Amino acid sequence: MIFRRIFYFLSLLLITSCKTEQKVEEPEQKNILFILADDFGYNDISYRNDNFYETPNIDRIAKEGTAFNEGYAACQVCSPSRASILTGKFPARHGITDWIGAKSGEEWRKKNRFSKLLPADYNHNLAKDYVTLPEALKEEGYKTFFAGKWHLGEKGSWPEDHGFDINIGGWDAGSPHGGYFAPYKNPNLKSGKDGENLSMRLAKETVKFMKEHKNEKFFAYLSFYAVHGPIQTTHDKWKKYQEKALINGVEEKGFKMGTFLPIRQTQDNPIYGGLVESMDDAVGVVLDGLKELGLDKNTIIVFTSDNGGVSAGDAFSTSNLPLRGGKGYQYEGGIKEPYFIKVPWIKSKNNQNNTPVSGTDFYPTLLDLVGAKLRPEEHQDGVSLVPLLKGEKIKERPLVWHYPHYGNQGGEPSSIIREGDWKLIHYYEDGRDELYNITLDQEEKNNVVLEHKEMASNLKTKLFDYLAEVGANFPEKDPLYDAEKEAAYLHKVSTKTMQSLEKQRINFLKSDFKPNDDWWGSLQTMD
Repeated sequence: MIFRRIFYFLSLLLITSCKTEQKVEEPEQKNILFILADDFGYNDISYRNDNFYETPNIDRIAKEGTAFNEGYAACQVCSPSRASILTGKFPARHGITDWIGAKSGEEWRKKNRFSKLLPADYNHNLAKDYVTLPEALKEEGYKTFFAGKWHLGEKGSWPEDHGFDINIGGWDAGSPHGGYFAPYKNPNLKSGKDGENLSMRLAKETVKFMKEHKNEKFFAYLSFYAVHGPIQTTHDKWKKYQEKALINGVEEKGFKMGTFLPIRQTQDNPIYGGLVESMDDAVGVVLDGLKELGLDKNTIIVFTSDNGGVSAGDAFSTSNLPLRGGKGYQYEGGIKEPYFIKVPWIKSKNNQNNTPVSGTDFYPTLLDLVGAKLRPEEHQDGVSLVPLLKGEKIKERPLVWHYPHYGNQGGEPSSIIREGDWKLIHYYEDGRDELYNITLDQEEKNNVVLEHKEMASNLKTKLFDYLAEVGANFPEKDPLYDAEKEAAYLHKVSTKTMQSLEKQRINFLKSDFKPNDDWWGSLQTMD
């Protein structure tokens, strides 16, 4: 009797073990859902920071897939990194090195920043001679769909001109001109009834596309306008995050002065918190739609952002601490992003990966995952991450950023290279270099360039060899530079602008705070 029980127990154990280790069958039809947030910071997510934000649906993707903890956008601002996702090329190579519409050359003087340099020129449209990711997938028989923010050129360089069969809401603009509630003021998105939520509308359009094409291979690219300024939310969500901020405790000061602008140090913005949750609600609709359509087992899901959270400039929405800086900055807060890939038929033993990866890697990775032939002549700066998804390794390689501009957020004209643990930043105003060991110093507090001169020299050589190879553009000295005018501008920013921001931050948290009566119009914060 005892032996029978032991045998029965061991049999159950064996069966359970087999079930646990059973591999998920690889499907014949492999779909792709790519979700891109705008200006969404590394720590604006409850997966990493549950003290303020609530993002259970985005968290699901991270927990069920692979979270790349060293995942980077290809640029610290939007248009360049978006172009890099679609081309597999670093911005220095494809030539879109600033957000499209930014002033460069002598036009920069009209910003009255009185800067030492004139920002470099850049391409204002995504080149048509590239074979983009959607075009490559179309050749593999995929139906392609785009919804949301495009910002990669004027008419003639819209999503439908670069491989997308359907375009819902993508056009020249980089922000939601009508705000986050209908009417949208978007030529490619018919408005719903007044008050309809933009993020939710884009999510529902995506689910509709997947339903209509569930029996075909599809590539659905959901590119939220959220959480770009102007930041807006509903009254209920504002109230929820206002109460959370008060419970957490409101710091006396929320900003400190950076090189050119004040930088937010606190995560206590109730309007932004509500906007983040609204986007997450929309992500939930798409994930639930996949499951209801029976597509969750054969659809790859990617979630990422185009640059860091906005800690300065735009709406001064969030803090990226402990990462330094934010959108527009050369520091980790400007370029490190949420970077998650879920492949239902690949089950890795460890869903945390610490290999440095870039937005340029999505192109070859997705081709590889669906069994398509790689195109190294196109995705020249990207590599397939499939080995990492399987728990293996890839060859160490340098990642390069090139931002020869000032921008709106206070970052400095610079170029960056990261290889392994090391990150070198070269500045164009004065030619100085900074070197950080990112593994030991993610906050970038300790510039060790003098202690590791050989490492700095090697990285700098690799950086400028690459920039020369791709014919990168560089900023030039402004012969009309006036140091006194710049000093006066910076004094004004560090006093009047700082005071205005601190006043605004506290105002957002007051119990009687009220923006527009209907919450549908544009809640304008500081530009």
